Amino acid sequence: MSTATLERPIAAGRRTLSPGVAFAGAALAFASLYLAAGAPTPLLVLFQREWGFAPRVLTVAFAAYAFGLLASLVLVGSLSDHIGRRPVLIGALAVELAAMLMFVFAPGIGWVIAARIVQGVATGAASSAFTAALVELAPPAHKRLGGILGAAAPAGGLGLGALLTGAAVQFTHEANLIVFTSLAVVMALGTLTAVLSAETVTRAPGGLAALRPRVSVPRAARADFLAHAPAHLASWMLAGLFMGLSPIILRDVFHHSSGLLNGATAFVPPATAATAAYLLSRYPARGVVRYGTLGVLIGTAVVLLGIGTGTLPLLWVGGLIGGAGFGATFSGALRAVGPLAEAHQRAGLFAAVFLVAYLSFGVPAIVAGQLVAPLGLLSTVMWYGAAIILAALAALAAQLRLAR
Repeated sequence: MSTATLERPIAAGRRTLSPGVAFAGAALAFASLYLAAGAPTPLLVLFQREWGFAPRVLTVAFAAYAFGLLASLVLVGSLSDHIGRRPVLIGALAVELAAMLMFVFAPGIGWVIAARIVQGVATGAASSAFTAALVELAPPAHKRLGGILGAAAPAGGLGLGALLTGAAVQFTHEANLIVFTSLAVVMALGTLTAVLSAETVTRAPGGLAALRPRVSVPRAARADFLAHAPAHLASWMLAGLFMGLSPIILRDVFHHSSGLLNGATAFVPPATAATAAYLLSRYPARGVVRYGTLGVLIGTAVVLLGIGTGTLPLLWVGGLIGGAGFGATFSGALRAVGPLAEAHQRAGLFAAVFLVAYLSFGVPAIVAGQLVAPLGLLSTVMWYGAAIILAALAALAAQLRLAR
């Protein structure tokens, strides 16, 4: 069967949404998963004040999401290549709905950590399937749009989730209830959209075999994938700094505890990343990754200068520069490797990309959280930033070798 046949929506004799509506619905549902992932950031400090747990537990609560996501990616990341996009997306969105309800009724930090793990499992199951489906559902004249949205939606959703939750913390007394009840409704609508959308790939044998823990990078994509891996490490570590550690930094270094300020600070890099992913979509992918990596490096240096000197505006400026680099790096890397995979390999390849991204997002934040007590927050953040800069330098070297 040809790739073209695989990429035509398959209605299977039932009434389905029009391709344009299905594409828009998939994009919104995908973004909502990451909006939900960013939502807890301003709430974690609030939970810490209410329930009295240690700072290291706060970073565990943040990063638990990443570990749930990673386990799910490894187990079911390529499953939609075999059983179809719809069943995976319907199941993942239903699990995400359950996670939102767990947040609503959480009586303590243990429940929040459990909800983050369930949320990560749902997002991991959906991420590669959504990224592939967006490419396949995109209008024929705008196929690049699917890849652009696949790169922009995660970053934009993370930032917007943090910002909206920060506003809810600042201006309401029931932020947790308001935020996660609203997100539960959004997930229910996303599930309905997936149910009513057409399938975009035919079933293929090997579904049970796909559940074996593994990632899949087609031979044609390996050189680009390996060259971009350290860039993912640097850019997603920077995202983890803002999403996981910025509330503690604002409180303990800059002596601010505003929920809105927490949300706005976490919002800056992902929002800039989503904008950069869109604006740079017409430029050659490898060049975009290279300049994006440089942006991450410079932005991180400015962030460290701001933290070291206690100058909050420098933290934001560094977030803008580094966020633009993050968006350029991730979107360019997806655009570089996507065309190198056949349709039946695409979800497995995107699962491998997200695996690297979320290892970089979660593991360093956990390590940093454990080091705060023995080293102090300021020293920990400086070492964390130095690791980002080293990863960015390694990424630039790898990309120059690839170009040659």
